[in-house]
Amino acid sequence: MSELRVVERDIEAIKEVSRWRVSTGRAIAVIAGFGGLRACDRRLSKLCQAGYLERKKVLYGVASIYTVTHKGKLLAGLPERPESIRVEQIPHDIAVTETAIYLSKTRGIAFKDITTEKQLHQQDGFGTRKHRPDFIYTQEGETTAVEVELSLKAKARLEANILANFRDYDSQLWVVPDLQSRIAQILQEQMKRFPISLLELKEVKDYVRNIIR
Repeated sequence: MSELRVVERDIEAIKEVSRWRVSTGRAIAVIAGFGGLRACDRRLSKLCQAGYLERKKVLYGVASIYTVTHKGKLLAGLPERPESIRVEQIPHDIAVTETAIYLSKTRGIAFKDITTEKQLHQQDGFGTRKHRPDFIYTQEGETTAVEVELSLKAKARLEANILANFRDYDSQLWVVPDLQSRIAQILQEQMKRFPISLLELKEVKDYVRNIIR
């Protein structure tokens, strides 16, 4: 088999796979600017065959996950720290990338203006690990923290995360399973003190399902 000729979009795809905690083919098709899902799947398959990416089926009924290999990191100039996938977090992490796609398409946010949680922790270095949102984006000079909250945390922890986001960013958007949920109720109480907005996960998933084919 002849050596794969790597093009600039391949490098961008590898970088995008690396910066999100979980990357599916459907998400990469949009984030890396492929013309469609079929074209993206064909190219990702070639990158896997060439040893730059690895495709894993981790959970039954959930799309396969792509990760960057050591060879891929060398090619794209990425940090060589080993990748780890937390199986119990996969539905959440897929929802995070879908939320980024939703916001990009509905609010005109460029993916280059999005910084993921992984990138934020890398910027923090090796000191005491602090809370970071799932991602942040900058638009018109203001930075918004985005949190995808699918399961109820202790109220004190949730409030601490809200306060941390308030200190570091201009506003915060929380994606919740249902606007009638206990999570949403706690957040609605905090709207009196902090610039918080809510978005239902169903709206995100319905939108993304219709644009990725």
